[in-house]
Amino acid sequence: MKRWNGWGNVDMDYPVPPAALAYLTKRLGPLDPIPDSAKGTLLSTVTESRLPAHRLVDTSAETRLTHSRGQSLPDWVALRHGCVPAFPDGVAFPGAEQDIRGLMRYARNAGAHVIPYGGGTSVVGHINPLKSDMPVLTLSLEKMTRLLDLDEECHIATFEAGAAGPGLEAQLKARGYTLGHFPQSFEYSTLGGWIATRSSGQQSYHYGRIEQLFAGGRMETPRGTMELPHFPASAAGPDLREVVLGSEGRLGVITQAKVRVRRMPEAESFYGVLFSSWEQGAEAVRVIAQNELPVSMLRFSNPLETETTLILSGKSWADMADRGLRVIGYGDTRCLLIFAVTGSETLLRRTRRDVMALCRKFGGLFVGRIVGHAWEKNRFRSPYLRNTLWEAGLALDTVETALPWSHVLDASRAIPDSIVEAMKAHDERVLAFAHLSHIYRDGASVYITFLFRRTADPNQLLNRWHDMKRAASLAIQGHGGTITHQHGIGTDHAPYLESEKGIPGMDALRSVCNTFDPDGMMNPGKLF
Repeated sequence: MKRWNGWGNVDMDYPVPPAALAYLTKRLGPLDPIPDSAKGTLLSTVTESRLPAHRLVDTSAETRLTHSRGQSLPDWVALRHGCVPAFPDGVAFPGAEQDIRGLMRYARNAGAHVIPYGGGTSVVGHINPLKSDMPVLTLSLEKMTRLLDLDEECHIATFEAGAAGPGLEAQLKARGYTLGHFPQSFEYSTLGGWIATRSSGQQSYHYGRIEQLFAGGRMETPRGTMELPHFPASAAGPDLREVVLGSEGRLGVITQAKVRVRRMPEAESFYGVLFSSWEQGAEAVRVIAQNELPVSMLRFSNPLETETTLILSGKSWADMADRGLRVIGYGDTRCLLIFAVTGSETLLRRTRRDVMALCRKFGGLFVGRIVGHAWEKNRFRSPYLRNTLWEAGLALDTVETALPWSHVLDASRAIPDSIVEAMKAHDERVLAFAHLSHIYRDGASVYITFLFRRTADPNQLLNRWHDMKRAASLAIQGHGGTITHQHGIGTDHAPYLESEKGIPGMDALRSVCNTFDPDGMMNPGKLF
């Protein structure tokens, strides 16, 4: 069963080792495990639905509560403190495209706004209903998960858009294929959600981002059905797939998607390399990308993230490894690179050898498969750590961007520093660390995680978060980065979009939305 006020399945846990709690207390101060608001308290605040009855629409308080928020820090504060400002008036569960068309007519006749809902994993407010005089219908695609067609000659699979990561991959694996799209939210996020937010998987270096995998499909809009045929390539004007990608539910509901799939790889392995400094490792990663070594993933952590990750792992060998590494010159400034190779056994051996040789030129120390395998094993389990940290009295959030190589090093220091400075105004400490999460020939994605102490007052907690988020966002833009590399805009990033797109660009986005949704019924308040 899925948690109603946190991440993941209620039966899954990720304990925080006592040594890690001691470390975090030393870095941040005494922790206060503030109790959460009871579910019954929130259920009592769900008002009567304003929607007329419909056979596919559930207006129960329970269902409306569990579809009212995503996974952003403000969402957690609202759910855990019992202060959700608005709920959908009903949640629809269509089983086919004709159901969606009928529900769109129903919503228009009811004067309702419509919010498309995939797995509820948004971290920037995509699925949140806003306070409004109009009723809100959340449209969940959880029943639309089938593999509809697999063209084995073209390697094109057609799925219903509600397919979540594990189910999608299981259906492909049964036929010997994979999509290879593995975001950290893989357990619950959906194909339609990946497309609507321009998602990036952890191994996108090899498989491609979702915009490279998305070959066509169908969207139900207030103006009717939009068909996106699959072509290997086309010069027939602007590509309308690009209109759908990143549209965040403002144009309509993605119902089907054609995606480019591959045969299951013969072999895959993850490895670890330690560098004695951030500068040396970042340069090695850049050269690997620009030499086009066929790795499938490069993930490089700065010294503070390397240290914190090792402590949070709770591994019994951590202290012994730390002492040994210090003896050979890998001390407080050491940084960990995880790289993966995917393909044939021959490719794996050759690429591992070439990457190791290049890393040695930059002082890299190959630490083998143990560290890489540990990361791989926990990569979809690590989000559960957020639950246990919260219960210990700590809030966790992330910001991310992508920048040219000429700005990466400066930004990777300045963004965490801006978060730390913002908390100084509150006389509080924060642990902010970075890693390069996705690598390109011309730049990299910088991903920042920050941990800070919770407070009993939700408004005070949100005020602190807002100051840190704003400081980080301004630092990102000040260093020439995009406001988001993979999380999308939603509501949290909307204030910063105009400076990236420009006034004519924003006008163009609004015009596109008005074309497909002239009455403004689709997911208002998101993007702009």
